Amino acid sequence: MKPIASHQQYYDTAFNKLTQNDESILESEFEDCEFNDCDFSSSTFAKCKFLNCTFRRCNLSLIEVPFSRFLESQFIESKLVGVNWTKAHWPPYITDPDLKFSQCILNDSSFFDLTLNDLSLLNCKLHDVDFRNANLAYSSIIHCDLSHSLFMKTNLYKADLTESYNFSINVLENNIDNAKFSRFEALSLLDSLNIELVD
Repeated sequence: MKPIASHQQYYDTAFNKLTQNDESILESEFEDCEFNDCDFSSSTFAKCKFLNCTFRRCNLSLIEVPFSRFLESQFIESKLVGVNWTKAHWPPYITDPDLKFSQCILNDSSFFDLTLNDLSLLNCKLHDVDFRNANLAYSSIIHCDLSHSLFMKTNLYKADLTESYNFSINVLENNIDNAKFSRFEALSLLDSLNIELVD
């Protein structure tokens, strides 16, 4: 299979077992495309557009995404360590880009100050992820490991965090109105209230 090139349009294309590390792909568009078992680690996708694309078992760690757009796309069993999603282009009129991550590793990534309503994170590893100032209303963050992830002024209104664990969320500094938590894990929310629980 030919490598992905810059300034191209790809429609309804399946990319299988491509390896393109440390490369730059500029101003290409991908619509209804599938990426299976590809390795794009440390590559740059600049001013690209991904619409209704699926990434399966891909290595996208340390990719750069300056001014790229991701709409209605999903990532399955993929590795996305160290991705700064704030560098992508998120139009203010699109509050729900319909992003889905399932069984992915997103450690050391940043969603700082982004509006990603209905974001779906299922069975993901989210160590040291920056969610500060993010609007994640109505999102599903289910069965995820949130060790050392940052929440401050984060909007989690009606978000579903059932079965997620190892999170540290200050109820005084974040909006958790009508959010869902598993009963046992929800006890950690009391840590920020400086109270003592007794039997």
